[in-house]
This record gives sequence, structure tokens and C-alpha cells, in this order.
Amino acid sequence: MSYKYFLVLLLTVASIACCAQNAVVTSHDTHIRYSGRIIMQDEAAELSWPGTSLKINFNGTGVKATLKDEYGDNYFNVIVDDKVIAIIHPDSTQKEYTLAANLPAGNHTLELFKRTEWAMGKTWFSQFSLDKGTNILPAPAPKKRKMEFFGDSMTCGYAVEDFTGQDRGTAPYENGYLAYAAITARHYDAEFNNTSRSGIGIMVSYDPMIMPEMYYRADATDAESHWNFSKYTPDVVVINLLQNDASLNKDPGNEHFKYRFTKAPTEEQIIKAYKDFVKTIRNKYTKAHIICVLGSMDATKEGAPWPGYLEKAVAQIDDKNILTYIFPYKNTPGHPNIKEQQAMADELIAFIDQHIKW
Repeated sequence: MSYKYFLVLLLTVASIACCAQNAVVTSHDTHIRYSGRIIMQDEAAELSWPGTSLKINFNGTGVKATLKDEYGDNYFNVIVDDKVIAIIHPDSTQKEYTLAANLPAGNHTLELFKRTEWAMGKTWFSQFSLDKGTNILPAPAPKKRKMEFFGDSMTCGYAVEDFTGQDRGTAPYENGYLAYAAITARHYDAEFNNTSRSGIGIMVSYDPMIMPEMYYRADATDAESHWNFSKYTPDVVVINLLQNDASLNKDPGNEHFKYRFTKAPTEEQIIKAYKDFVKTIRNKYTKAHIICVLGSMDATKEGAPWPGYLEKAVAQIDDKNILTYIFPYKNTPGHPNIKEQQAMADELIAFIDQHIKW
């Protein structure tokens, strides 16, 4: 074999190997932009919190992803060039899923967005597979603005797509992409973390855990799993809690009430608990603007004491960068629907525009 022939063969093999390598983008590849509290394992990225996402830029016509779900309960939006083009429902066995195919040739952005909250289980992302002739491009640039939301079912988008009026909170009807938190973040082109759980409260929840026991976790199901708060510093924090405290405070027969209380907490105890949590968040994010909001369910209906508890707690903290806003009571059954979530986002955006320069 001549040296010239050997060199051509060597270059051809190297080219094939390079192309094969470029066809797969593994979970640790720096071309991927992750958003949210995501745990990076050796061979996969673990997504559990609502609104966690991964995003790539590519040139070409199609992309697949290899995923495995804990229970087969989670749903993801596939977003191409800022438009939701598909919903995928990963199985509990590892499989490859087509995210986008037959796109117009050229540059595209693809995002895989977790619609469902961590109660539906975890999803493991292993890799993207690029269609023939498709090439990965540099990762999307970091967002200039950052937000974090601490909330309950409204912030998760619970039942937002149950159009029957049954207010079902199971996975097919939950869509955090249409919740006011995600809508607000998109309005400002901001990255956001959604540290939320349906049914959660400050003092009592429809679940054994309360927000002061959950807020710090990287894996919400593991009390020993600590999120590194230095990895993500929001400019604006929104806290929307107390709705579940308000509901359970009236139900001394409930098992979770019995677990937390011997009798209903007093106004002073409620105010102190809320104040303590807000101060905890302030200690984590010393420079952030914090907006303590409530609503739009019945904790804000006329005559309810809960807006007053919130406002008194914030007044006692006496921090000019901690603000309050009470969403108007929606006065309809169940959780906020798509239109009501949009209204909440519009109100929050108007409040931010009026009070915060960022």
C-alpha cells in the first residue's frame, strides 16, 4: 500500500468517525443549555422539577432524544424556533423519541420543556441524535435575566388543560408552560426556576412536606439532596404560597392538619411562619427583588384574612426590595384555566414593570 493511498484511507476513516461522533450529543455536552434544578449523573441528566428544560441550536432538519421516565407519567413540550410543535410522553423504559423531523434546512433552536411537576416522577435524558446532514451549533447564550418562583399548584399549571371542568390534576392535564410563572418568564426572555409543588403550604400541605422543608432540595424527594444556591442567582423571586394553608386551616379532620397541628394556628403563628420563610429566601438571594403574591383562588376572596397575613409579615421584615401583590379572586371553580393563568401573568408583568427596574 502506497503512503499516499494510506493517508487518504486514514483521512476517510477519521472523517467517518468524526461524522459519527457529531451525530450524537450526550447529556454532558457543552452544546446543551440546561435550565432549572437539574441533577447531572454520569450518563444522564435528571429532570424532575416543573419547567426544567434543555435547549440546543442546530443546523439541519431533525433531532431525536433518548429518554427514560421513572413512572411513565411525565409530559414534555417540544419547542422548535419558539413554537410548541409536539408533546412527548416518555416511557418507563429507555427509548429514542423523534422530537423534530423534516424541518426546513437551516438553523433552528430546539427546547425540551418538562410540563409536569416532580410528583409525577423523574425523567432521565441521555442524548440527542441528529439526523443525517444535521450539525450541532454553539449552545444558546445564557439569558440576561433570571427569575425563580416558589409556589403551589397554580404555579405548576395544575389542571390548566382540563377543559371538562373536572379540575383533574393528573399528568395529561398539567402544563407548566401555560402557567403564569412560565408566561411571565418568557415575556421578559428570562431563565426561570420553578421550585413548586401542588398542594404545598408554608405550615401545612396536602402532602407530608411543607415548603420550608422542600425549598432547598436538588432532588425534591431526598432531604439530603441540597441545591447549590450559588449556581443560580435570580434577579426577581416570586413567592405564591398560603392558598393551601388557607384551605387546610379550616379542616381539622384532615390527616395533614392533624400531623402538623393540635389546633388551628393563630394569626401571629401564621404571620411568623410566612415571615420566616421569606427571610430564608432573602438570606439565599441577598440582592434579588422578592415579590410576595397570593391568589387567584379563594384565599383572596373578599373578607379572607390571608392577604392581610401576608402583608403584615412583609411589613415586619421591612425590606424595600420585598414587595406584595394580591391577585384578584378569580371567582370560578377549580384551578386557574389557560385564560385565568394568562390574566395572572398580565397582572404580574404590569406590577413588575411598575415597581422593578432590571
